[in-house]
Order: sequence, then C-alpha cells, then structure tokens
Amino acid sequence: MSRPLPKTARYALRAASLVAALGVWQLLTSLDVDLWLRFSQFPTVADVARAFAERLSGPDYWTDLTDSLSRILTGFLLAAVLGVATGVLVARSRLAEDLLGPVLEVIRPVPAIALVPVAILLFPSNEQGIVFITCTAAFFPVLVSTRHAVRALTPVWEEAVLTMGGARWRVLASVVLPGALPGIFGGLSVGIGVSWICVISAEMISGQYGVGYRTWQDYTVVDYAGVFVGMVTIGVLGWLTSTAVELLGRRLTRWLPRASYDTGVRPRRARAAVTAGVSGTPAATPKTEEARDEHLV
Repeated sequence: MSRPLPKTARYALRAASLVAALGVWQLLTSLDVDLWLRFSQFPTVADVARAFAERLSGPDYWTDLTDSLSRILTGFLLAAVLGVATGVLVARSRLAEDLLGPVLEVIRPVPAIALVPVAILLFPSNEQGIVFITCTAAFFPVLVSTRHAVRALTPVWEEAVLTMGGARWRVLASVVLPGALPGIFGGLSVGIGVSWICVISAEMISGQYGVGYRTWQDYTVVDYAGVFVGMVTIGVLGWLTSTAVELLGRRLTRWLPRASYDTGVRPRRARAAVTAGVSGTPAATPKTEEARDEHLV
C-alpha cells in the first residue's frame, strides 16, 4: 500500500490539476485548435478573466447572484422539509404509501424544468414559479433517499424503545430520524445539485434577474466571455452549497464510524481480523496475548 500524501500536498495537487486544466484551455483556444471540436469559437481564459473582473465591479452581477441564491435557498429548504416529512410518512405508514405513493411515482419521472409552463399558469409571479421548480427538483431526491433510509433501519432499535415504554414520537425522535440521517443527507446532497440545474434553466426561460437569466442574455448578444462567466459562477456556487450541505451532514452524524483514507493504515484489530479470515484461525488480540503470557508465567 502506497504511503498517503499529507494534506498540504493533497491540496497542492488539487490546485495543480485546476491550473493544468486552465492551461490546456488557454493553449487550445489561443492556438485556435480545430480538431473536430472547434476551440477557435471559445473565448480564452484571459478573455473570461477580463470579463469576470468587469462584472465584479458592476452592481448587476451581485444583484443576479443574490437573486439566484435566494431562490435556491428558499426552494431547497422547502424541499428539505417536505421531502424528509413525506419520506418518513410514506416509509412508516402503509396508508400514506397507498394514498401518496402512486401519485408521487407518476410525477417523479417528469423533469422539473418541464413544469415551467405549469408554474407560469399556476403562480401569479415568475419569482414564485422559479421557487416552485427549484423545490420540485430537490424534493424527489430527498424523498426517495429518506424513504429508503427509514425502511433500512433495523427493527430491533424500535422494539427496544417500545419495550422501555417509549411512545411513537419517542421512536421517531430517538431512532428513526437519527438512524436515517446519513441517507437523508445523501438525498440533500443530490438535491442541491439538481436544484441548481433547474433554477438556472428556469431563470433562462422565465426569469428577469439571476445568473441563469444573465447567462442567456449574454448568449443572445454573442458575448461568449460573459456566458463563461455565468458558467463559472454557477459552478462555484454549486460547489460551495453542496460542500456546505456535506459539512453539515458530517457535523450532525459525527457519531457514526467513518473509514479514513488519510492514514493509509488499517487499525490493528482490522488487520488481525483479516489475518484470522485468511488463516482460518482466530487471531489473538493484544489483551489475549498478554493474558496468555501471564498464564504461562
């Protein structure tokens, strides 16, 4: 097994990979390489950087940024609450599964962006329609992950709480929600990414402000450097929000055992277990070896 890199080296390696990708982009576009893929049509990294600097100095960029973030946060928080509540309800109640399951399964395959005409007809303002699309996009990943996580819980935990006199609400608070948290945050992590895809698409179609709207406007006026500014902004915002969800999930589930790939060395007991599995004989733990030595003395 190769020795693991220290954290500083890993961060440096990640930064180097990003710089290398930007270098390849700059090289292909500056040389106007056209080998099936037409890089001559792309703006260079320098062009995008200049356009980015111009946008940062103006008020429109920050207005679009604020509008997109407010839409994504509102829709995502609604989807998180509704998705977790509906997932737990469907997983815990056969009546709810029979009533809501068929409707949800019919709607779930429909792309959220296909609901733009429905949102325009249903809501009095485009702002509410965009939030609705964003919420719908994140709702189903959270719902499905929560439902599977709740159903995967071992019934022994619930029976133990009931045996000790706990009520149904106690089971929900002490067993169901904590036990399903890893699956719930898996759905939230997927949901935030899908939300960004759909909110940008909705802003392109029916928005008046926002990063998606501005990106589409740049495309219509053939400002390709501005288009790439919007793409970079969307990528950075999506990365930051998904990282925030992941960090929150790790914080709330810090009691879970985690396999670390930073050390590169398996614990002693794990190695002993593997050795026992290979040899077919039980491996002795340090305490067992000490007791055997004391017995011999």
